[in-house]
Amino acid sequence: MAARVVKVKRGPELTLWERLYIPEIIRGLAVTSRHFFSNLWGFIIGKPRVATVQYPEQRLEHPAAFRGMPVLVAREDGSERCVACGMCEVACPPRCITIVPEETEGTIERRPKIFDIDLSRCMFCGLCEEACPEEAIVMSADFEIACETREGLIWGKEQLLKPPEQLRRRINYIRDEFNKYDSAKDAPTNVIGATNARLAKPAGEDQRRAGSH
Repeated sequence: MAARVVKVKRGPELTLWERLYIPEIIRGLAVTSRHFFSNLWGFIIGKPRVATVQYPEQRLEHPAAFRGMPVLVAREDGSERCVACGMCEVACPPRCITIVPEETEGTIERRPKIFDIDLSRCMFCGLCEEACPEEAIVMSADFEIACETREGLIWGKEQLLKPPEQLRRRINYIRDEFNKYDSAKDAPTNVIGATNARLAKPAGEDQRRAGSH
């Protein structure tokens, strides 16, 4: 069977002026200039027309669900809330948390003598936060942790400790998330960890399953 020849209709040949692309270059520069002067006028009158953030002078407010670097939550007296149970250390996938516990003479029997996080290995997954039964470690909104040496990325207890006022949005967020579980709703205090909550089914799940059958 002979092949059928299909004639493709080409457009008119470009003139020399069009082949130099000068009209298109001028047209592109006109569009660029229009946006440039329009945005410039917006900044002059104080009404920017673009969503550009002048970082670092301007900062965006991250949502409560944002996971920055993990930090330790301090008590009202400034001491760490951590009891050195080691659950976050076990839950950490890259093994970047190192805890050395020590005994105390107060009502809280243990506390971390050493609590180090190697931020060069941390992947901000939040599993340490979920594993902690004391709300002693939470994910903050901080992410600017650049330094010149690897040793500088190993943060100790003093560097990680933050007052609860600075972490209130994140703490309230994780409490709202954990309150979806029955075991968390029956917690005797307002300190709700995810360790037991994750083992329970979300509230109303059994009723929904029973209704479906």
